[in-house]
Amino acid sequence: MTWRPDVPYNDLPALPPAMELEPKVVLKAAIEARTALATMAQAAKMLPNPGILINAVPILEAQASSEIENIVTTADELFKHVHTGGGDHATKEALRYRTALFSGLTSLSERPLTAQTAIQICSSLHGREMRVRALPGTRIANPTTGEIIYAPPEGHDLIVDKLSDWERFIHAGDDGLDPLVRMALAHYQFEAIHPFHDGNGRTGRVLNILMLIESGLLNDPILYLSRSIIGRKNDYYRLLRAVTAEGAWIDWILYILDVVRESSESTTRKIAAIRDCQRDIAERARAATTGGRDARFLDVLFEQPYCRIVTVVERCDVSRQTASNWLHALVAAGLLHDVKVGREVLFVNHELLHVLTRAD
Repeated sequence: MTWRPDVPYNDLPALPPAMELEPKVVLKAAIEARTALATMAQAAKMLPNPGILINAVPILEAQASSEIENIVTTADELFKHVHTGGGDHATKEALRYRTALFSGLTSLSERPLTAQTAIQICSSLHGREMRVRALPGTRIANPTTGEIIYAPPEGHDLIVDKLSDWERFIHAGDDGLDPLVRMALAHYQFEAIHPFHDGNGRTGRVLNILMLIESGLLNDPILYLSRSIIGRKNDYYRLLRAVTAEGAWIDWILYILDVVRESSESTTRKIAAIRDCQRDIAERARAATTGGRDARFLDVLFEQPYCRIVTVVERCDVSRQTASNWLHALVAAGLLHDVKVGREVLFVNHELLHVLTRAD
């Protein structure tokens, strides 16, 4: 049957496609991507407090992944509201991406990646229980022209069967595929199945990170993939469609491998900038306040850009007055900015915030 964009793609083939998936050009790109990943992981170990990446990158990824779906907020807003879940609608929705990622990580520590994991992630993204589509009529259209560009498979049982096939493929280690190639194939397949009424793209991008962790290529969620995808967003959707329409698997695989390589190299550069920022601020903090000689206090300042007095009290085992004195001394020295959010005063490590959010 010839594929038509306006007809439900119930004949979506199971993975893997019957073709050579790892020609020399793919193997070369996979080696480059894996080398970049390994370099990034080694650089992360050199950070005095690696927790900064584990705290910060999921927020940056949430902002970027949501932006791909036209949910626009800023990293500044997300860091500001990460502990309260506040902010405007877009900020709350993007913060749920971070919640979904950590929910997926918890699930992965207990059981392998499954279709149920995807349902759990999508439910976290929406803040309510999500189920596999049952009603017909889902169509994906060009937002400008309204032209239908894809009709995903229809029928609850059929979608569940295709998710089962997808699940079997991601664990089919006996086929010899490179894990990065497997991730590229699985990501296309998940998006083509389009199992939910909404949130498929963001769910699929969380699953990418979980697949890398499950395969041992990543220890923690410190890879910032969505920023690279945003930079080539048109290519992302064009190449997804080309797989469906033309079977253009190699171009798609090469695109994903390059996104992994580019993202890893960007994160490695960001790690170097964070280390420089930490050293500089630590030296200036020691000159500004006795708290600057407390390693726990410096750790708090670099776990994320926004700091609260109560956090310093709890983590450094000091009185509220001491915590307040330390923070206000850094404000006076120009190392922090204080901002009022509701009834609370937050202290912003603005130099760290700039390092985290600037384009590398």
